[in-house]
Amino acid sequence: MSDLALWGLCVAVGIGTFAMRLSFIELHGRWRMPELLSRALRYVPASVLAALVLPAVVYPNGQGAFALDNPQIPAAILAAWVAWKTRSTVLTLVVGMAVLWGMKALTA
Repeated sequence: MSDLALWGLCVAVGIGTFAMRLSFIELHGRWRMPELLSRALRYVPASVLAALVLPAVVYPNGQGAFALDNPQIPAAILAAWVAWKTRSTVLTLVVGMAVLWGMKALTA
C-alpha cells in the first residue's frame, strides 16, 4: 500500500468517525428513538463491562487455557452475588478483593 493510499484511508476513517458522532449530536431531539431500541440500549453498558471483565477473570495473565485453580473466578462469583443482593459498589469491591486476597494467601 502506497503512502498516499494509507493517508487517504486514515482521512476517510477519520471523516467517517466524525460523521457518525456528529449525527448523534445533531439528530438528538429531532429524531424519536423507537421504544424497543431504547429498551435494548439500556443493556449496552452492562454487556460491554462484562465483555471487558470476563476474559481478564477467566484467563488471567493472558493464558490460553481455563485454569480451575484460578482464585479470581470464585472471587468474581461472590462479588457478583454481593452486587446483585446489596446493589452496593463499595461493598462489592471490598468483598471481591477480600476473597481474592484471601484465596491467594491460602494458595501461596
